[in-house]
Amino acid sequence: MRKSRILGVGHYVPERVVSNDELSEMMDTNDEWIVERTGIKTRHWFTPGVDTVTSLSKKATEIALERAGVTAEEIDFIVFATVTPDYFIPGNGVLLQRELNFGNIGALDVRNACSGFIYGLSIADQFVKTGMYNKVLVVGAEIQSSALDKSDEGRSSAVIFADGAGAVVVGAAAGDHQGILSTHLHSQGQHAEELYCKDPGSSRDIRLSPELIESGSFFLKMNGNAVFKHAVVRFMEVIEEALDHNGLDKSAIDLLVPHQANLRISQYIQQKLELPNDKVFNNIMHMGNTTAATIPIALSEAWEQGKIKDGDLVCLAAFGSGFTWASALLHW
Repeated sequence: MRKSRILGVGHYVPERVVSNDELSEMMDTNDEWIVERTGIKTRHWFTPGVDTVTSLSKKATEIALERAGVTAEEIDFIVFATVTPDYFIPGNGVLLQRELNFGNIGALDVRNACSGFIYGLSIADQFVKTGMYNKVLVVGAEIQSSALDKSDEGRSSAVIFADGAGAVVVGAAAGDHQGILSTHLHSQGQHAEELYCKDPGSSRDIRLSPELIESGSFFLKMNGNAVFKHAVVRFMEVIEEALDHNGLDKSAIDLLVPHQANLRISQYIQQKLELPNDKVFNNIMHMGNTTAATIPIALSEAWEQGKIKDGDLVCLAAFGSGFTWASALLHW
């Protein structure tokens, strides 16, 4: 069975940059409060009428294709990770397929929120390893700013989440020194309501009504304390699972790219793994939490900055809504 690898990476974020000071004009917060709790200084929010999940992902994909040296015609399948699709139906994968010069290829949407990109990467890995497809596009993209409660009541989540898109092209590895070594996926639905957006849901008399809008049930809800307590445990477990599966020690990691949930979580994991600063990549400070897009955006930025080199052992890890969590270990 052949190995798969990431051939190219790309990302794109909306032009609008939202500072902590700007948020302080919307709700009772300030730069010091936000930085202390999240590490975030700025984030990107979409501009209505200009940006869509499809347009952001299209631009990220075009960059990833160019860097991979692959044409759109060579892509055999699309895996699109998002919890904020442009439409309720259909999923965003087919919208991206329509935008670019892809053939009538399959498009699969993944709704695993923060872990969505690694789930998508795992799917692509299986398809390429088995020979079903030669080149698979994996996208993580979100527009979350339109689902945030930008009042004092919702500030704990409104200051965190942001918009953006990242993409990777996955194809067959040329040699044994490169490729995805393993992926590890988990879920625990007992905690689904600790981080969720209830509406619009299908199991209602009507999906949207004035009463529902008044209730605020379409805003993202997060129990920050519960998420933090579970995240720090599951992050460690799934990273150690990947290392143990491949008979490797944590010291072998050249770069850890965690889901950008909260800088405090990333720093806690870094401390537990005893990794120096140059072996952990964080960009939440200027990107915020873009859910399924955080890891591909971070991978793209790390590659642009020369922090990932051929042969490096890269560990990806994520935890979030569901609860779901996942990891991937790969030689770049």
